[in-house]
Amino acid sequence: MATITGIQPRVLVRASGGPRYVVALAVDALGTGLLRPFLLLYGVTVLRLSAPVTGTTMTVGIVAGLVCMPAVGRWLDRGARSTVVAASMLVRVLGVALLLAAPEGHIWLFATASLFLGIGNQAWPAAHAALVATVAHGRERDTALAGARALRNAALGVGALLATACMAGGTTALRALAAVTALAYLAAAALAWSIHVHAHPAEAAPAKDRGDEPAPRMLALLAANVIYVFCLNVPEIALPLVLVTQLHASPVWPAVVFVSNTALVVTLQVPVTVLMSRFSRRTVLALSGVVLAASYLGFLAATSLGHGWATAAVAAVSVVCTIGEIIYAGSATALVTALAPTHVLGRALARFQLSTGFGLAVSPAVITTLAPHGPAALWGSLAAATLLSASAVATEKDQATRFSGCRPRARAGL
Repeated sequence: MATITGIQPRVLVRASGGPRYVVALAVDALGTGLLRPFLLLYGVTVLRLSAPVTGTTMTVGIVAGLVCMPAVGRWLDRGARSTVVAASMLVRVLGVALLLAAPEGHIWLFATASLFLGIGNQAWPAAHAALVATVAHGRERDTALAGARALRNAALGVGALLATACMAGGTTALRALAAVTALAYLAAAALAWSIHVHAHPAEAAPAKDRGDEPAPRMLALLAANVIYVFCLNVPEIALPLVLVTQLHASPVWPAVVFVSNTALVVTLQVPVTVLMSRFSRRTVLALSGVVLAASYLGFLAATSLGHGWATAAVAAVSVVCTIGEIIYAGSATALVTALAPTHVLGRALARFQLSTGFGLAVSPAVITTLAPHGPAALWGSLAAATLLSASAVATEKDQATRFSGCRPRARAGL
């Protein structure tokens, strides 16, 4: 399979769904960046809920949002693309509207708002990947997915900075941020819907192959993905916990690590994905597990240094962890879209998002449970689990024979 040797912005924009869709992605991510930093504070400050109740409600909303994924997968397999993306944005408009409507102390409206936000956040990745897989193919599709992630991280960062700057305004500012977030989601939904991308599954496979053919099971890949996604919470949860509570470093250090992680993803996601396109996606995904495991062992070694060196060493190793995250993000979804026949692509992506959402949901609890038992318990366990996951990814056999008649492609490029 041919590889992309250069990055052409026009080609990348077209492969990502076109200019309007790229703008929709940026506006949606900007709204999410505005929302994420203040949602907990909104529940505590504006609605006067306790912090434990607010946090638990948000978590329940995120997990409950996963329940929608089978329905999203079936909707995608009926050919919907931009409509599902727009719906994932519109349901978040409803969630924010409920936030604005919730009176002080009203836990159930906040819980319902968290549920709708969770549904939108869980449905969007699968819908977006399905849309990109419809308008782009091969390694061009992989690069488009990587470009969207880089753009999204940049817009998330800008949104978070704007939200942070506005928080000094108190309750009024928080309500204003919620209103702006709803408008951003609404604008993004309108732009996404306007591109009218629709797949035609009836033309994608012979009638005898369609029927009720299930999506490829990918059991090892899905199980491994639950462990892989822990890396996404390392900069936000594990490293702040270690740096501040165990190494007694200044809170500035976790901020530096987080900003560096965002900057590296924005600048390197596309180039690294293009560079890795010379190898099979499965090989690259397994390699990302090795890099992540090596970084976890690096954190273990760094925390054993004296306090004068440990903090800087942890920050340095975080760069390696981010590189592993970039390699993982550039290959995981791409591998799923390459493995799944067109007529079951939605269900395959829905299953993958279920594993991603589950991993993101449980990782904070796992990390905060392991951390008090010492660096060896935290980083040693993560390294061992990630290496085991990488081995499972590398040795899992693709179901090429079973699905060979559904969608012709060069299987060696997987």
